[in-house]
Amino acid sequence: MRRGAEASWRRSPSFGAKLMRIDWLMLSFAAALAVIGTATLYSVADGSFQPWAERHALRFLLGVALVIAMAFVPPAVWLRLSYPFYGLALAALALVPILGNEALGARRWITLAGISFQPSEIMKLALIAALARYYHWLAPERVSRLRWMLPPLVMIALPVMLNFRQPDLGSAVLCAVIGVATMFLAGVAWHHFALGGLALLALLPFGWHHLHDYQRRRIEVFLDPELDPLGAGYHIAQSKIALGSGGVEGKGFMMGTQSRLDFLPEKHTDFAFTMFAEEWGFIGALVLMGFVVALIALTLLRSARAPATFTRLVTAGFSVSFATYTLVNIAMATGLVPVVGVPLPLVSYGGTAMLSLMATMGLAMSGLVHGSDIPERDEIGPLI
Repeated sequence: MRRGAEASWRRSPSFGAKLMRIDWLMLSFAAALAVIGTATLYSVADGSFQPWAERHALRFLLGVALVIAMAFVPPAVWLRLSYPFYGLALAALALVPILGNEALGARRWITLAGISFQPSEIMKLALIAALARYYHWLAPERVSRLRWMLPPLVMIALPVMLNFRQPDLGSAVLCAVIGVATMFLAGVAWHHFALGGLALLALLPFGWHHLHDYQRRRIEVFLDPELDPLGAGYHIAQSKIALGSGGVEGKGFMMGTQSRLDFLPEKHTDFAFTMFAEEWGFIGALVLMGFVVALIALTLLRSARAPATFTRLVTAGFSVSFATYTLVNIAMATGLVPVVGVPLPLVSYGGTAMLSLMATMGLAMSGLVHGSDIPERDEIGPLI
């Protein structure tokens, strides 16, 4: 690396300049969603901050501190750490079947020093960072060549398979979508995705036989909701009833009948959107979705203006991740996709999911704070 180039990307803005460059508007939209989530969890607990609302709010504040701390670190540091971080996340994911805690028929959590976390959520952040590093080095003319597409496909396939093994179909789907979307944003030609889609359709019969019984049942009920209304179809049926009962203006804060009478299941996690929509109605749901769209649009705008490939893809990866979580959760709550256990970001209860998303935002903020202070291809050499 040339000395002049090394000195240029190592120079760092002052503390005050860093604070000024933090995207406080982006954090404000995230805070609005966290407030909605805290109020919803307060209502879920019948007007109590325990056991969910208080923890949710504190985790968001911790997440804000994490965003600022990560933003203060130059993106060149995160670029260097991205591959080791991916390796550690992959190792943790591989250890889940051995060391993980079993709940609801699956092993998804690991407990260390009394703290439980989901490696699959951390893996999504690690995958974004690793792919961004890979494409930061790769010359544009090589992006769509098969030889250079294989490493990122392997990076995506490994966590997808490990998540599927837990079993955690939701996280497997999210890793696949986030990874493929990152490849597309990096410039991979569209016809490769068309061919991949056709190959995936051809493999569907094979994949069907490798699903767990409860996963197949969920898909069958999704295709025919009346097949098992009191069993596998109960969640979707009650969610639709709650959404419909909310109407245009909603039933009022803490006045939702489906949730108050405990007809609505998992209302603090998977169906937090349904809980909120029953109380605040269609108008409230539009407001919530407005904050989501504003956050995603703002992040995409920041991504388009990023001076380096690594920061551009990390910022876009946060946007894609946030959008995918939201679309899958709302589609799940409205019966448009099978129930796969995906939370609504910053609204549903779940510490690892929230902190991993906030950490991804912190990576994006690092690029905003430090600008182009990052080594270019010819300065860093091969990274694989």
